[in-house]
Amino acid sequence: MAKFQHGIFGCFDNCCICLIAYFVPCYIFGRNAGAVGESCFLYGLVFAVPIFGVLFHWSIRSKIRSSRNIDGNCIKDMLAVCLCPCCALIQEAQEVNAPRTQSMARS
Repeated sequence: MAKFQHGIFGCFDNCCICLIAYFVPCYIFGRNAGAVGESCFLYGLVFAVPIFGVLFHWSIRSKIRSSRNIDGNCIKDMLAVCLCPCCALIQEAQEVNAPRTQSMARS
């Protein structure tokens, strides 16, 4: 299994995503949701509601992990989403924006 291409604290690897995620996290979350086949608009709106935002963020992080064949589990996903949500959001955005590697393309 693969790992995320950027670490959880690799927030500044892409300053543009970092700034947008800090000031307009709903936009980045919606784009991440859209990348795994969910409604960009609906998920962006839901992200603004505190409890639902956490649950939906957890769900989308798991879908990104599954679609990219990234190692992890639901507990690690929930810890990332609850303890460092902005860093997790940026990590996911960097992952969905990154080109897939050759091994992922065959999966």
